[in-house]
Formats: sequence, structure tokens, C-alpha cells
Amino acid sequence: MSRGETVNQYTKALKQGRKTCSERLTRGEYPYLQILDEILDDRMAAGHVDVGVIEIPMDAIVGTKTEGRRSAFSADFMPLLPPDSEFALKWMALCEAHLSNEGIRDPIHCYEYMGRFYVLEGNKRVSVLRSYGAASISGSVIRVIPAWSDDPGIRAYYEFSESYPLTRLYQTRFTRPGSFLKLQTALGYDPDHVWTEDERRLFASGFARFREAYRKQGGDRLPLAVADALLVWLKVYPFQRLLDAPAAEINKSVATVWPDIRGLLQPEPIAVSIESPEDAAEDADAAEGPGLLGRLLGTRPAKLRIAFLNEYQPDESDWIRAHDLGREYLETVLEDRVTTRAFYGLRTPEQADEAMETAIREGAQVVFATTPSLISACRKAAARHPDVRILNCSVSMPYAGVRTYYSRLYEGKFIAGVIAGALSQSDRIGYVASSPIFGVPASINAFALGAQMTNPRARIELRWSCVEQDPMGAMAKEGLRLICNRDLPTPDRMCEPWGLCAADPDGSLRPLAAPYWHWGNFYVKLVKSMFSGGWDALKSQDGRAVNYWWGMYSRVVGILLADEIPAGIRQLAELLQRDIENGSLRPFHRTIHSQDGTLRTDGGRWFSPEEILHMDWLCDNVDGSIPKFEELLPFARPIVRLQGLDRDHLPPEKEATIL
Repeated sequence: MSRGETVNQYTKALKQGRKTCSERLTRGEYPYLQILDEILDDRMAAGHVDVGVIEIPMDAIVGTKTEGRRSAFSADFMPLLPPDSEFALKWMALCEAHLSNEGIRDPIHCYEYMGRFYVLEGNKRVSVLRSYGAASISGSVIRVIPAWSDDPGIRAYYEFSESYPLTRLYQTRFTRPGSFLKLQTALGYDPDHVWTEDERRLFASGFARFREAYRKQGGDRLPLAVADALLVWLKVYPFQRLLDAPAAEINKSVATVWPDIRGLLQPEPIAVSIESPEDAAEDADAAEGPGLLGRLLGTRPAKLRIAFLNEYQPDESDWIRAHDLGREYLETVLEDRVTTRAFYGLRTPEQADEAMETAIREGAQVVFATTPSLISACRKAAARHPDVRILNCSVSMPYAGVRTYYSRLYEGKFIAGVIAGALSQSDRIGYVASSPIFGVPASINAFALGAQMTNPRARIELRWSCVEQDPMGAMAKEGLRLICNRDLPTPDRMCEPWGLCAADPDGSLRPLAAPYWHWGNFYVKLVKSMFSGGWDALKSQDGRAVNYWWGMYSRVVGILLADEIPAGIRQLAELLQRDIENGSLRPFHRTIHSQDGTLRTDGGRWFSPEEILHMDWLCDNVDGSIPKFEELLPFARPIVRLQGLDRDHLPPEKEATIL
């Protein structure tokens, strides 16, 4: 290499360094290298570990151990000193070594803290190799272990420290606890799998290709680890694509999941819609004309082809039957503007993916998937077909490309509790809950508060159908005469023991009051909002997902009362329902203590929809607890993995959907 070439390389690097400083100063940012000695004090470190010599990702090197070279480098390790300085001459000599047969062989010496590297010896080697675009550099590393705390970043780092012996790669560092196990699962490995040299090499290669696509999309401007974004991508695409696909295809695939990646930045990744957009205006106007919103947005369709994806046949599942009746109701009400097609028996991921693609190929503009287990097919289709409106019947799924929908059934449970408290003669009332998933504790608590409203002495005995085979029968044998069973799937099943039931001495059960879903109302109102422009009005601009969580106000939840309910109690229940519908009554707007004595609210503040949806505590008049995952019967575990209160803390399974 000629002298002129080394001078040119230094001149180019110097220009880049000065540009970096100028841009950072303009943005009000520190323009030079970070100094570990200024960041870290003894209280922040729990100890040191000699990691040995490893390949250090170049973009993870952010500074120096001491302040000796503070002004010699810009924040991206480009040189800042004049070309005639001794520093520049040594820098150019390293250029010659790098391009010679000998190369730069000696490892640098550095400290690593929280996944970032600070050079003690070898700054110019880092600078030279970075100027040539090197992806990594050999280095001898001392790891500084941060003092333990419950901060998510510290917890995630400790998890990385535990996983590092399995991978020996720094590319697998995440900012969210639990992510490494999800990575192992996404790659098809067992949780304790030790990576081979070939597996490390292939992962590093695929990771580098993903990182390049991520940066082209603007990832360098996001405060995320690249591994965080990769895990989002792996929920839709197989890792092998990073090794086989052309760069343009990888770039496109990253763009399709970009809204979900940006959603990681949100403290609340889901925007909850608690009422129908159509309830803010006249339904008739929305059905007959575009309205001002639709005219402004210009995206109002004239007709819609809608597909419904179902895991089971209607005669196999009350849940599917309820949604199928809702589909039929939608066709009846909007027969001149809507055509539907239903797919049933989608038991495997392959069947769900095939049905989704068939529906879209046949022209479906809207797809409703009626169970949470179909979320994976929804996400894949949303990435491939961003113009199709895809919804999954579930809650708290943080994917911007797929909207979710459910109902505020706790409102009906509150009224059932009021009735139970008024009818109770022993102060002991039974309650059978389904599974510890989002929204279920809210229903339990609403029922308990309702019972307390009409009987201050009422105690709710809580049992779980996901833990024991016949909790309702067991409570009846124990002498409980009022028991709240699972909710009514469809209004035509009132003669069966759904909802609040009276347990007679002979063991028979008489339904008294049953909250129920009216999915037909939901589908009609939501589809009308698509015609009037309401869908586009809810489009998230900040990467958050949209979750429709409608209740009595939107007529999506109701309650049926048996003829034998006394007239006064019936009148009270109907009055409460009207008050909930018009928004003048909210079940949780009162003084509430949880079982451990904590004051959850003094009645002076409203719980947000997110707080209600994610309740993981029980009111102080509830006797019982929320079961742990290991206590659940096998049939309940898949739904708890998808929708459970503790799903983020459960180790993933290879055959399960990775969230």
C-alpha cells in the first residue's frame, strides 16, 4: 500500500469524524467517545469476570476506559487529530498493517459493561478497522457485572450473562427479560442448547445481514438492541431466510414488520378502543352514507368480502358457534354490502396459513380469526398483505399489523354479582373462573364488588375449571346455593347452567342471570365503521397495536335474567345495565382493597382500560387465588401461554406460538 493511499484513508476517516462531531453537536449530543471511568462508580459494579479473547462486534464498541484519548476520536471512533500529527502517522501505519499479509493480529484490551465495550488498549486499531467497515475485532475482555436490581435492563443483562456460555456471541444480547429463551425456540433449539461453532458462524452471518437491513430502515435511530428487532422478525419469518434470500428481499421483509418493531418503543404497546366508533354517530348514517370522516379519508369501500377463520367446527365448540351466529347476523343485517366465507377445522398452523392465503387469494378484504391460537397465521398474513384488514379475537397482542377484539364481559359479571348478593342467604357465593388470562381477574373482581354492593358481608369462594374437573359440582356438594359458572356463549342457551345458577339440594342447577356475548353486534358495528372511515381513523401513528374492547355501551355484552328473578332485583339489574350502557356507572369506580390489604383505589380515580384488562390481583372479599402455570390441567396451558397473565415469564415451547 502506497503512502498516498494511507493518507487518503486517513483524510476520509478524519472527514467522517468531523462530520459526526458536527451532527451530534447540532442535535445537542456529546460528540466524543464515552468514558467508562466517568460512567461507572464502585457502587454500580458487583464484580469483574475475565471473559478471555473473543470476537467483539464493532458496533458494540462505544468508548474508552480512561479519558486519555477523549479528544482524539469522534463518537464513532473516527480520528479528529491533524494529518501531520504523530497520532495520524501511527494510524496510517496500522492501515498498512491491516492491508498487508500480516494484518492487524494483536487483540485489543477492553472492558465490557452492560453489553458495551470500552477500550483500554488498541483505540487506533478499532478506528482503522472501523474505517474499513470491519464487522468485528479480536479483543481480550474484562466484564464488569452490574449490581443487581429489578430494572428490566439489569435483569435482561443478567439473563444474557447466563446465556453467553451457550452462544459465545454478543449479538444475542436483548433489552427485555425472557428474550433469549424465545430466540432459542425460534431457532429450533432446546433452552439449554450449547451452540456449535457452525451454529455460531451461521447465526453471526444471518445477524449481520439482518442488521444491515435494519439500519437501512432507520434502526440506528431507535433505542433498541438489534437482537430485539430480530426477535420480532423471527415471529414471522424463518431464520434460514437471512442466509438464503437476496438482500432486497430481506430489506422488504424488515419493512413489513417495522410497525411491530417500533411498537417495542411504546410503554403501552396496545391502544385500547373501549367503545364502538359508530356509537359516536348514528348507525343509520354510517350505513347509508360515507359521512364527513369517510369523505375526508377517501378510503370508504362500497362492499366488503369478509372471511372468518375458525379453529373448530360450530358443532364442536360453543365459542365457534357463537362467532358463526355473529357472522350470519352480519350477513343478514348488511346483506347488500357484505359477503362472507367461513373456514372451519383449522387445527394446525399449516391449515391456518393455507386458509388465510386462500381467503385473501379469493378476494377477502377483511379476515376475522376467532381464536387466539390463530394469531401466528394472522401475523404472517399481515406482513405479506398489509392492505388486508386482519383481526384476531384475543386481547393484549402487541402487533400493529393485526387488530384484536374482545368484550368487556366484566360489566355483565358485575350485574350478576349484584343479583347474587341480593339473593344470597348464607353470604357464601361460589364463582367458577375459566383460566388465568387477561380480563378474567377483572370479571372475578367485578362480580365480587357487585355482590358486596347488595350484601356487604358477601364472600366469594373462587375455584378454577382449569385446575379441577368439576368445580361447580364440588361447590354444590359443599353447600353453596349460588354459584357463578362460565358465561353464556349464545343467548339461546339460557336453559342450561351457564352464568349465575341456583344449586338445589337434589344437585340440579337453575340458571338465574347469564352474561353473554353478542358477536353479531360487534361484527356489524365494526364493519359499518369500515364503511364510514372509522377503521382508518384508528390507525396508529406511533407503532401501537389496536385492541377493540367493547362492552354494554356497544351492545356487544348483555345479560339475560330468568323469569324467577324477583321484580325488585330485576328492576335494579335493568337500571344498572342502563347506567353502564350510558357511561354513568363504572363497576370499579369505588374504594377497593385487594386481598393483601393494598388500597387499589379510594374511589377518586378511574382505572384505565389497560389497568382493568391486566389486573393480576383479587378483591379482599374473594377467597381463593390465581393459579400458577404448573397447577393448570393440560388442556388449559396453550391458551395461558398465549393470553396468560404471566405469559412473558413462561419458558417458550418449540411447538407453541412465540409471542
